Amino acid sequence: MSGIVNCQNTLIANFGMPVWENPTEFMMEAVFKHEKMKYRYISTEVPKDKLKAAFEGVKAMGYKGFNCTLPHKQNIIPLLDGLGESAELMGAVNCVVERDGLYIGENTDGKGYTESLSQVTKIEGKSILILGAGGAARAIAIECALENAKKIIIVNRSKSSGQDLAELVEKNTAASGEFIQLDGEVAVPANVDIVINATNIGLYPDATKVPIDMSTLKSNMIVSDVIPNPPQTQFIKEATALGCTTIDGLGMLVNQGKIAIKYWSGKDVNADVMRQALVDLFN
Repeated sequence: MSGIVNCQNTLIANFGMPVWENPTEFMMEAVFKHEKMKYRYISTEVPKDKLKAAFEGVKAMGYKGFNCTLPHKQNIIPLLDGLGESAELMGAVNCVVERDGLYIGENTDGKGYTESLSQVTKIEGKSILILGAGGAARAIAIECALENAKKIIIVNRSKSSGQDLAELVEKNTAASGEFIQLDGEVAVPANVDIVINATNIGLYPDATKVPIDMSTLKSNMIVSDVIPNPPQTQFIKEATALGCTTIDGLGMLVNQGKIAIKYWSGKDVNADVMRQALVDLFN
């Protein structure tokens, strides 16, 4: 029959609980439309006890993959056919990719961050201080270490999780790992090149101050925040005023999405379109 339009779309999902406040769908749908890709990105709330059933549904319906957010980043691993290097090392998956009928777990969070950081400086040989030891901090620490950072310093209130991450870096990469227990505000050592807030402190509407002694920041340091909303956090504003080179949280979010699309489709997409979609959303 002539005149029939092929409306079939390639499907991608985002599994989480909760997931409705996650902004990824906005930038994904924007760039799919811009690139004229017949892809759809579907945010889906999946309770922890329904993950296996949801994954079976993905396989049955032929999804090219999906993102995983909390609480599924670890729980998805036993269900998968394999893991990428960094996902295996950090023990967390945020991106699942179908390859020749197999579903492989990757972690694009850290890769998104290092791509953003590499636009400003080389990572190799740098000393990096990371505030936090959660999922974002683990992803960033591992990827920076794999990019030949010289030293990764983990600052965290919980000794067990902070020390665990520092030891993970020390034992499994060429970078050295160090742990500093957070008590009050941390003074940034003078030989640190890059300072990263990898916590959710400052995420809208939270106005809590990042526990870093701002007087110890030097103008030659690079300061970044993983918080995408607001893009210009108070931490970033204060570091900019001190003369530091700063990187906002939109870079990590946009780049991890761009990398995921490359995994799913093989296509390089316009990151500027994705970033603008987020800027419009948060304004």
